[in-house]
Amino acid sequence: MEEWLKEMQGLFPEERVLTSIADRHSYSFDASFGEHLPDAVVQPKDKQEVATVLKLANAYKIPVHPRGSGTCLSGGPLPVHGGIVLDLSQYPAEIDLRPRDLTVTVTPSVLTANINKEAEKHGLMYAPDPSSAHVATIGGNLAENSGGPRGLKYGVTKDHVIGLEVVTPEGEIIRTGGQTIKNVTGIDLTKLIVGSEGTLGVIVGATLKMMPKPPAVQTLMVAFDEVRRAGEAISQTLISGILPAKMEFMDQACIVAVENFQPVGLPTDAAAVIIIELDGHPETLRVERGLIEEIMEEMGAKEVIIPKSDDEATKLWHARKQVSPAIAKIKPTKVSEDATVPRSKIPDFMDQLELIKEKYDLEIVAFGHAGDGNLHPNILCDKRDVEEMKRVEKAVEEMFEAALELGGTLSGEHGIGTMKAPFMELELGEVGLDMMKRIKDSWDPNGILNPGKVFPEKGQKLVLHHE
Repeated sequence: MEEWLKEMQGLFPEERVLTSIADRHSYSFDASFGEHLPDAVVQPKDKQEVATVLKLANAYKIPVHPRGSGTCLSGGPLPVHGGIVLDLSQYPAEIDLRPRDLTVTVTPSVLTANINKEAEKHGLMYAPDPSSAHVATIGGNLAENSGGPRGLKYGVTKDHVIGLEVVTPEGEIIRTGGQTIKNVTGIDLTKLIVGSEGTLGVIVGATLKMMPKPPAVQTLMVAFDEVRRAGEAISQTLISGILPAKMEFMDQACIVAVENFQPVGLPTDAAAVIIIELDGHPETLRVERGLIEEIMEEMGAKEVIIPKSDDEATKLWHARKQVSPAIAKIKPTKVSEDATVPRSKIPDFMDQLELIKEKYDLEIVAFGHAGDGNLHPNILCDKRDVEEMKRVEKAVEEMFEAALELGGTLSGEHGIGTMKAPFMELELGEVGLDMMKRIKDSWDPNGILNPGKVFPEKGQKLVLHHE
């Protein structure tokens, strides 16, 4: 180790190669589970420096783990094989907006919410809106192909990327895609890299699509006495010809947790609520709002609540964003998943979650982007309780199996990382997974870029407890 580290320290200013035990511990975890100590942390400030790190790492066969803000919920940036953490959060943050082209070029360290703030100055928006947008970097969002509430109408991150600048695992700098909205030249490397979780390259720049900001929004909250009925109402709304921008679900446990945490007047006696946001022309919204009220009443809604002001609507959406911190107060550990099912199967998936909850005697709460089938079942537990955590592991496994049996997927927006790698073959099959591995091996012949992610290692199982 000393030889490569000495060479690295000779190539970078002393303050940008971190080797103290305190610094290395700071980079040993993310927002998921597990801690892995890197040997060093390197903070590049431009693409040439990223290339330098990767060339040196190839020469010495040292693992490199790219990292943004560390908000990942699936273990994407964890240095599971030691080596180097490549900290891109210190990269200069640049936003180059071209309003007439409806595009923007950014560096990887830009906070995602800041792209939208810049776009709004020109009457535009950057549609992807992960809940962590105010602290997550766009580089991490691109690597994980992040989603968010607006994914229902506008899609996830990959649907808004038209070009990338990438440092390959062997330290070469390439551009994929371009500046144009339409581009069908060759194999789409842009889409291949977005969502590859740092296994195929280090993203050092991206060109993204903007769109005109809708002139008006309308929020509705609908309460139900039965969880299943709420799920059926979501499907019924979507086949009626109305496409909301957001359609969010909260079960009673989430509602109560939020009201205990930061009360806003949510109906705690409801089994579930759906919060809907319509966007578009004010006249269209007036018609759509009326249609949704009719549909919800036909589907047996307990109550349809229309906020009386923008301030009231903002409070409702703030309440939805408070679910995660609110439920974290109930027990010390929160295992957050994002299994996704076809929209018509949401009621069946909710039934399965209830059975899993009873079978393993666990506290499971559900919320999420129900409009696109992307639910977030959260298991509330205590990682110090080994016996409980073993039950949690079994419950998580059964959640994934249930989602896949219903025609769903392991992840709608959090990525695979280390947390879901053991289940990849269940969804893709042996041949499908092997085809992905072949792509990885051809791009990264020395296997140095973010090893231990996405692809399961021999005998790898989900382990959330320590004996």
